[in-house]
Amino acid sequence: MQLRNLGNSGTIVSEFALGTMTFGAEADEQASHAILERYLDAGGNFLDTADVYTAGASESIIGRWLARNPGSRDSVVIATKGRFPMGGGPNDLGLSRAHLRTALDASLRRLGVEHIDLYQMHAWDALTPIEETLRFLDDAISAGKISYYGFSNYLGWQLTKAVHVARAHEFAPPVTLQPQYSLIVRGIEHEVVPAALDAGIGLLPWSPLAGGWLSGKYHRDQAPTGATRLGENPTRGMEAWEARNADPRTWEIIDAVDAVAKETGASASQVSLRWLSDRPAVTSVILGARTTEQLEDNLGAADLVLTDDQRRRLDEASTPRTDIYPYGEQAVQQRHRKREGGR
Repeated sequence: MQLRNLGNSGTIVSEFALGTMTFGAEADEQASHAILERYLDAGGNFLDTADVYTAGASESIIGRWLARNPGSRDSVVIATKGRFPMGGGPNDLGLSRAHLRTALDASLRRLGVEHIDLYQMHAWDALTPIEETLRFLDDAISAGKISYYGFSNYLGWQLTKAVHVARAHEFAPPVTLQPQYSLIVRGIEHEVVPAALDAGIGLLPWSPLAGGWLSGKYHRDQAPTGATRLGENPTRGMEAWEARNADPRTWEIIDAVDAVAKETGASASQVSLRWLSDRPAVTSVILGARTTEQLEDNLGAADLVLTDDQRRRLDEASTPRTDIYPYGEQAVQQRHRKREGGR
């Protein structure tokens, strides 16, 4: 597994992170610990969780594993998040100093650690001044409670604003952004990816298989059944079955992935993960697995090499749709210039 800098920091992480949203929900504690150990055996060192995952159970499961393996804490990089409700009160959510103080301390207790390597703001909070959030995070670094901070689900302007407000106040800068990103969901390439590249911020894509759509398990016009996310809940979130199945682009992308998988002898998941890991600004792709078998297949992406032609075909099949302006071809050309002059 390749090793990369954690965004613009000096900390080194593996190119595939272990996402633990399944811990305590789709995977019980025994299965979660088995997934964790298999990931570490494969050379991974980057764990991603959040306080809201299974109402704190994911963090607690990781914490109990760390307690049973006390020598492992210094060999793993732990990332968690705060922002979403962990109670019913008006200050039990958001990015205010009041909420983040209690949220961070609760995450530290559940994980059983003295500090968190990467503390991420799980989403933008329009009610809290960005200065308040960033000052809290800078104070948390000074206090030794966190090493770095990052964001999740921010838009390009929100990320850029945070970067420049941090500079203006001489706060520690953000190092990462965790967005949804996959062959099916490439809209962040218009504004978010350029903003991250401009600031030297690393991307940590979540849902890299688009909720299972890029794993090869679903088939056109055949409603999913059984023990899959869409089989259990076909209306689930952004990856709901009906809308994506009805969109021809979905199947054009899946067909392109399947063709490359056959050429390489890899699985559809491995092709999709390899393509994403090699995208500009990507630091580490977050793998989410219910079982060690799923994880084992995903880890195979680390050994896969795609040719330029294979990448081109995947790029073309999954090109994000745009209006003529401001992201159409002619509009993009307006934002560039030739060194020799002329249009």
